[in-house]
Amino acid sequence: MALEDYKRDMDLCMRCSVCKFIPLEMIKGYQHVNVCPSIARYNFHAYSGGGRINMAVGILEDRFDYTDKLLEVIYNCQMCGACDISCKHIMDMEVLEPINEFRMKCVKDGHTLPALDGIMNHLREHGSMVPGVKTERAQWAEGIDVKDFTERRAEVIYHAGCRTLFDKEMWKVARATLTLLQEAGVDVGIAGKHESCCGGRAYQMGYEEDLLRQAKRNVELSEKSGARIWVTGCSDCYHAMKVLYDKFHMKGTLEVLHTSEYFDRLIKSGKIRPVNEVRVRVTYHDPCHLGRLGGTYIHWKGKEVPGHIRLFDPPREFRRATNGIYDPPRDVLKSIPGLKLVEMDRIKEYAWCCGAGGGVKETNREFARWTAKERIAEAESTQAEAIATACPGCEQNFKEALKEKGSKLKVYDIAELLEMATLKGGHSVWL
Repeated sequence: MALEDYKRDMDLCMRCSVCKFIPLEMIKGYQHVNVCPSIARYNFHAYSGGGRINMAVGILEDRFDYTDKLLEVIYNCQMCGACDISCKHIMDMEVLEPINEFRMKCVKDGHTLPALDGIMNHLREHGSMVPGVKTERAQWAEGIDVKDFTERRAEVIYHAGCRTLFDKEMWKVARATLTLLQEAGVDVGIAGKHESCCGGRAYQMGYEEDLLRQAKRNVELSEKSGARIWVTGCSDCYHAMKVLYDKFHMKGTLEVLHTSEYFDRLIKSGKIRPVNEVRVRVTYHDPCHLGRLGGTYIHWKGKEVPGHIRLFDPPREFRRATNGIYDPPRDVLKSIPGLKLVEMDRIKEYAWCCGAGGGVKETNREFARWTAKERIAEAESTQAEAIATACPGCEQNFKEALKEKGSKLKVYDIAELLEMATLKGGHSVWL
C-alpha cells in the first residue's frame, strides 16, 4: 500500500490527543500517563501521531513541501506504535501504518537523512545495519559445538541478529541461549558467517525495498535448511520475520518464535528446569516490537462501505496489540526460584519505549538516551534492582543511559537470568 491508501484513516483524525497518552482507565497515577516519547519530549502537536498524519495529508494535498523541519519531525519518532494502539482503544483507524508510509514516501521522493542513507548502503554492501564494527559474523559462537544449518540439517534455527552479532557485550546473551537450547536437547543450528540482517529496522526507517530484499534472502536460506522453527532473541528480528514477512506474503513455512516463547515451552514441558535461586528484584520491560507490535499480522481484503459510520465488507479486524508477546517472558521470569518480579506502571501494550527504535538512536542519540532515562526512572520507582528485557536494542540503550545517569540498576536479558537458574552444579546467586 501507499500513503494515498491511508487517506481515509488520516482524515478521520480529530486531533483528540488520545495518541499521546495511555487510555484513562489504564492510568495508575499522575506520573506515568504519557505513551509517546516524541510528543512528551518536544511538546508540540506535530511530534504526535496525530500531528504526523495531519502533515502527511498536507503533503498529499500539496499544501506545503518538504523542509528540514518537516524531516526532523518525521524522523524523530521511534516507530514504537504506542500512538497507534492508544488511538485504536476508541477508533477504527490506522496511525502507525501511514506514518511508516510517510517515511517511505520521503525515501522515494529523495528526502532522507544522511545517517540513515549510510546505514542502508552498509546493509546493501555487507548485509548488516551495524557499520564500523571489526568482528566477524560467526565469531560470537567460537568454542561452541553447534551446527551450521547451511551445511547440516537442524530442526531449529537460532538467528542472533545484527545487534548481537556485532556487539561483544551481547555475545553472552547469544551464548546463553545456545547453551540453554542444547542442554534442553534441541537440535539447533545457526547460519554462522551466512547470517544476514532481517531488514526490519530498514522498514521502520522507510526503506521498504531493503526489507523485501532481506526477507527474500532469509526465507530462501531458512527454507533450504529443512528446519521447523525459526527462533530469535531480538524483538526487531522477531517482528520482521513473523509480522512484516507475513504482511508481504513472504513468511515461508517455518514457525517464528521469540526465545522467550521457546524457553517458556521448554520449561513447561520439563526440558528446561530452573533449580538455582537467583535472588534479585526484577522489573520487566516490554520491547515494542515483541509486545504491542508482535502479534500475528491480520490479512484483510475487501472494501469500506461509504457512510458516516465506518463499516467494512467483509468485516475488518484491526490489530490492537491484544495478541502481542506479553506472558511468555514473564512466565519465564516467574519460573526462576528466588526472583521477584515487580511491574512498572506502563506495561504490555502501553509500555514506554526504550528509545532505540526507528532510526532515532542513529540520528538523535540525545533523544534516544532521554527516552531510556524516562523508562529507567519508572523502573527505579518499583524499587527493582534490575531491568529484565528481551531485546538487544533495549538492553544496549538502557546500559548506555544507565551509565550516563549514574543509576545502580542492572540490565539483563531473560536468557542470562534463566541460564543462571539452570547451570549444572549451580547454587544460589545474589545479584
